[in-house]
Amino acid sequence: MNPKRSNKTMAVLLLVMIITGALIISNVLFTMVTHKHYRSGVDVKEYKEPDTYSSNVLKANRGTIYDRNGEVIAKDEDTYTLVAILDENRKGINNTPAYVKDIDDTAYKLSKVLDLKETEISKILRDAREDGLYQTELGLRGKNLSAETKEKIDAMKLPGITFTKTVKRNYPQGTFASHLIGFASYDEESKEIQGQMGLEKTLNDYLSGEDGLEVYQKDVNGNVLAGTKHTEKYALNGDDVYLTLDSNVQLALQSSLQKTMKETKAKKAWGLVMEVETGKILGWASTPSFDLNERNIKDYLNVPSEYLYEPGSVMKGITYAAAIDSGNYPYDKTFRSGVFNYYTDDNGKIIRSETKTGLPPIYDALKKDHGTITFDKGFAVSSNIGICELLTKYLDPNIFKDYVVNKFNFTKKVDIPFIENTPGHMNFTYASEKLNTGFGQGISVNSLQMAQAYTAILNDGVMVRPYVVERIEDPNTGKVVEEYDTKVVGNPIKKSTSEYMRKLMKMVVEDKEGSGQRYKMDGVSVIAKTGTGQIANDKGQYGDTYTQSVMAAAPADDPKVMVYYIFESPYLFNDTGTPFKETMKAALVSSNISGESESESNEQNTSSSNKWEEYQMPSLVNHSTEYVEKKLKEIDVNIVKIGNGKSVLRQFPEENTSINSNGKVFLLTDRNTITMPDMKGWTKKDITAFWNLTGIAIEMEGNGSVTKQNVKAGKTISKDTQIKVTMK
Repeated sequence: MNPKRSNKTMAVLLLVMIITGALIISNVLFTMVTHKHYRSGVDVKEYKEPDTYSSNVLKANRGTIYDRNGEVIAKDEDTYTLVAILDENRKGINNTPAYVKDIDDTAYKLSKVLDLKETEISKILRDAREDGLYQTELGLRGKNLSAETKEKIDAMKLPGITFTKTVKRNYPQGTFASHLIGFASYDEESKEIQGQMGLEKTLNDYLSGEDGLEVYQKDVNGNVLAGTKHTEKYALNGDDVYLTLDSNVQLALQSSLQKTMKETKAKKAWGLVMEVETGKILGWASTPSFDLNERNIKDYLNVPSEYLYEPGSVMKGITYAAAIDSGNYPYDKTFRSGVFNYYTDDNGKIIRSETKTGLPPIYDALKKDHGTITFDKGFAVSSNIGICELLTKYLDPNIFKDYVVNKFNFTKKVDIPFIENTPGHMNFTYASEKLNTGFGQGISVNSLQMAQAYTAILNDGVMVRPYVVERIEDPNTGKVVEEYDTKVVGNPIKKSTSEYMRKLMKMVVEDKEGSGQRYKMDGVSVIAKTGTGQIANDKGQYGDTYTQSVMAAAPADDPKVMVYYIFESPYLFNDTGTPFKETMKAALVSSNISGESESESNEQNTSSSNKWEEYQMPSLVNHSTEYVEKKLKEIDVNIVKIGNGKSVLRQFPEENTSINSNGKVFLLTDRNTITMPDMKGWTKKDITAFWNLTGIAIEMEGNGSVTKQNVKAGKTISKDTQIKVTMK
């Protein structure tokens, strides 16, 4: 090779490169200064600059609300709004049309998926195009579309059809402690979902998240430029809330109250289920209620905490406790029931009269005369005269008032986190007011106050506050933000007083004349105090509607759960007690005390035993099915075998967990050959167990137990099988 020629060639190439580079740089500088292309004269500013930079708000999810077992009560659900682009200038990649080019074809295909007729869609699109609109939506039926619907439309690849992502609050259970949970909805002012009622409102600051921001560049046609998108700020989801509510107890309480409404022709009914020692509320309901998704609300009042009523004879438990605890209870004395006439002397002392006075006489319920009885018997039969005798001869009314107001905390708000409650009031000036208060007619309370007071009677004198929010967690870190636990709010009575009161409450249920005989249950001993009170009208006069209630707890010797059950009806003593007992059973099962987890009418039960017992589940995994069946004969349970395998792969309940008499034990023996069981009578807990073991999803409609299933029992099923059950 000739070195001189080579050097000359290199010099020429270098010169060409320098000249080319200079031309490019000068062209760029010319364009930057003039905004025109050097050769074509095109105004590049006009061509590229519009909407070069853009951004998207990354919406944070609102926190999820769970029950104590992790079942979802409220959650955000991604939805989509369909948007049709009509501007013919909108182009996609390689100048392909990115607008609705064929309205008729688009309308025809969309009508197959949306709840809109083809003609309706065509009209909307044509009207928008004639009005010169860049884009349009399809009205309400084009909003809140599910991800499944969006995917179906995306698969059609229709030009100009896009979606904007939205979020709505979903309540999977529908009607579920509705006045307590409340609801959240989109707020136009804040442009986000806000709590409007109930816990959704009071917990709003915790549940609300922080939106993020995504930025990117796009060309004049609106196409995102590759490599330009980045997240400037990540979205932080709202905190999750875990409640003390138990879904099975809650649904049982709701169902029971509805049955009571029908049975007694009641105007309203409500109730609380609570753990005696902890104050954890397992069930909170009132009826009429409403569907949290439909929001067909007729009354916004949260009855268990905000409705004031005269409690009637349930208040006698407080009066007797005050007499016993203060040392003023006449254990061995008797009194004459029937009618109580009275007057006040010059010192204001109330004195019983043998004859009529100018003051209205007081009678027992239905003016029944129980004769001469002990005060213990008076409690069992719920005698108003017994209360009047206590407050005139043995218990100073001022001492009684001190117990009511300062020890049991009536007329004061209950210190329950995140729930507003109305304190109530007491009239205690005149003789009639003092006597009436003793049997629950001269005082107004809310249900939380009564439940809190009775924890002392049932819990060795220790009074705990009710609560329903157990903890608040940050889903981004898993850390507990706030946690709530048992809180002792007083010791209004001694342990010995509590023990004697429980003895009296047992008489209410088991005495042959006891007012609570209808609440007696097989297999578990229940203690109770019944209540009947008249309701005053707008003029302050007592009318023909009555508050009827029962405060009950079980087991009698060591109460763990209480059920406070109330309804208002124009008819007296017309409830059978059966709906109440269904709630008590659910509460006992939930707390692993005793009872059965199924409805009494469950046709799946193969056991003939009516005893309620609790067992610890043995380890069954890796054992032969023959061994397992023999092992389970030792305990009174029902076996649900899944698959045709010869050994157990998984079990539910798991080892060392509790199961009650007649409960179901699920055994997975084969993952490949699974047949559809007869689910009639199954609860949500049963269905969830089957779902978790098999991985086969089941759509549940309604609440309660299964009454219908779309797949026949015995048919082979897989993860692709669409299974739906109806529950009532």
